[in-house]
Amino acid sequence: MLKFKTVRGMRDFLPEEARTLRYVEDAAQKVAELYGFNEIITPTVESYELLAAKSGEEIRSRMFAFRDLGNREVALRPEFTASVARLVATTLRNEPKPLRLFNVGSVYRYDEPQNGRYREFWQSNYELIGTSKPEADAEILMLTDTLMRTVGLKNHAFRIGHIGILRGIFSQEGLSENDQSAIMQLMDKKQYENALTLAAEKGVSEKGVAVLQSLVEFKGNATSKVVERIMNIVKDYEAAVDATDNLAKILDLIRKSGYTLDVTIDAGFARGLEYYTGMIFEVYVYESNLALGGGGRYDRLVELFGSESTPAVGVAHGIDRIMLALQKQQKQCIKNIGGVAIIPTTEGLKPEALRIARMLREAGIPAEAEVMGRKMAKALEAADKRSLDFALIIGEKELKDGAVVIKDLRKREQKIVKIEKIIVTIKNAPHEN
Repeated sequence: MLKFKTVRGMRDFLPEEARTLRYVEDAAQKVAELYGFNEIITPTVESYELLAAKSGEEIRSRMFAFRDLGNREVALRPEFTASVARLVATTLRNEPKPLRLFNVGSVYRYDEPQNGRYREFWQSNYELIGTSKPEADAEILMLTDTLMRTVGLKNHAFRIGHIGILRGIFSQEGLSENDQSAIMQLMDKKQYENALTLAAEKGVSEKGVAVLQSLVEFKGNATSKVVERIMNIVKDYEAAVDATDNLAKILDLIRKSGYTLDVTIDAGFARGLEYYTGMIFEVYVYESNLALGGGGRYDRLVELFGSESTPAVGVAHGIDRIMLALQKQQKQCIKNIGGVAIIPTTEGLKPEALRIARMLREAGIPAEAEVMGRKMAKALEAADKRSLDFALIIGEKELKDGAVVIKDLRKREQKIVKIEKIIVTIKNAPHEN
């Protein structure tokens, strides 16, 4: 007999995991609505050219790419932003700005599977398109904080940088965009020594390498002092000074709004996607090094697909990693709703069991009618194993009085309840969180 396994890097979600996945997705949807983001759905398969345009060599080399039956070169999406940018450059081109767009679903990268890293994974994605104002960047940071709080995570923090600081130095030193990206890919992997060596090889001056070295080594969470220090380090690079000032304005807006974020500014921070042009960030929890989400400003991506210059800022959150973080914090995030087994004691009471099951479902209470023909003891044992909260036992004697037996499967208590009071009895019972 053939024994099939999941393809490496893919996995099944069993019921409890699936419930947690949907819980995080629902929280992401709720946050989207709170911030005025409208959901869109884009294809899982896009043209390779679109997805490769500005993804960065690291991601391009890990895309699930293939030729379809029409000999077109296509790929499974490795992230959402390129698809959103395509849509904004075409169908939504003339829509009033700003556009606030949200999508959620699976994305694919041929990474080496490990804890928190799969080849198929889930993201919630938010894009705020049409403005270059720092308040848009601030809103994306605040939105991310709201999502972390909404799912129930504690001890989350932000690492924030500005790609314009690094690009400002590289550009003034005369490096091509390709060389800049190659150096920042090494920095993204925290291979700083290799990055600085490559910078020197590509023509960055000794002074420029020393500035980069200082940025790589400097980080802190006293934001005003950190920004002042970065300003001093990059003072001879005009574009880097402007980028530092932009970062200061974003953080100042958040502070003055009364919103408190746990922030570490990392001047040598780089992310792996080539399209970033401004503020970049990641969010994580202290007990884990894994980024739970990340994003930043990309002001030139939409025009790459044939539209006019369209500034934008966005973020993607890793739903799988948020699930892992909730598990590590031992967060029971799914509220039990009082699942109920409906057990008739005789063959003739099956129609009544189905009627009561329907009544409960219409009231929003999950109900499972006994469909295996088991005796009461076996049916109760099965309900226990499925972690249901209650069993409704429908017997001839009780039914003559318009009642049933409700058995609380957690407390091992039971009582007779009139049929018209079943719903209020179950809903008013204390449920575990």
